[in-house]
Amino acid sequence: MPQSLLKSVNRDAGKAIHHYGMISHKDRILVGISGGKDSLTLLWLLNERLSRIPVQYELFPVYIDPGFPGGFADSLHQWVKTTGLTLQVVYTDNGIRAHSEENRENPCFLCARMRRKRLFDIAGELSCNKIALGHHKDDIIETFFLNICFSGTMAAMRPLQPFFGGRFSIIRPLAFVDENLIGRLARNNNFPEFVNPCPYGKISKRKEIKDFLSQLYQTNEKIKGNIFRSLSNIHHDYLL
Repeated sequence: MPQSLLKSVNRDAGKAIHHYGMISHKDRILVGISGGKDSLTLLWLLNERLSRIPVQYELFPVYIDPGFPGGFADSLHQWVKTTGLTLQVVYTDNGIRAHSEENRENPCFLCARMRRKRLFDIAGELSCNKIALGHHKDDIIETFFLNICFSGTMAAMRPLQPFFGGRFSIIRPLAFVDENLIGRLARNNNFPEFVNPCPYGKISKRKEIKDFLSQLYQTNEKIKGNIFRSLSNIHHDYLL
């Protein structure tokens, strides 16, 4: 792997972890694994950092299987073993229930909500105080536009977000990392490519926003950085 690539990803992830104080000594961190390049990179990166930083923590990778046909839980379990960790697989029917005829309004929201609830339950069972998710800079920007366009709110994802009075905190160590860098790192590390079994994965509202932003970025290379910086540079006096 090119050292410049690893250095860039490590630098941006380290900056986010340090800026928000995401990880402390002896943390027990549940790592939510989806099978995509983002969560695989997150697990690999957090595991790799342990060998060269003074802060020590434990990682507990967990995959919530949504129940669609054509799942990849067994193959994912084998890949996680190569990192020296053990994947906990939780089989559910979350995806099928969320996309059933009884719930046509916002199936992706319900599926994600049920998955998040299960992660909190498992974090409690494992005595984990942190839940690490693989959302990156592009995800945060896309969520901001999704909320504006489809929810009528100005909100995104917080890199560090406490829940239940601080009992748990969701952390996003890749919050400052560009998606294209994550893709390059995954390819250079020969991470497996798992096909998302969700039948709606390619026609979601997020996909529409991603395509729109991709076209916008092509007009000016500074646009993505400006949008991301604007999320922490808010002029309240000029909002309704």
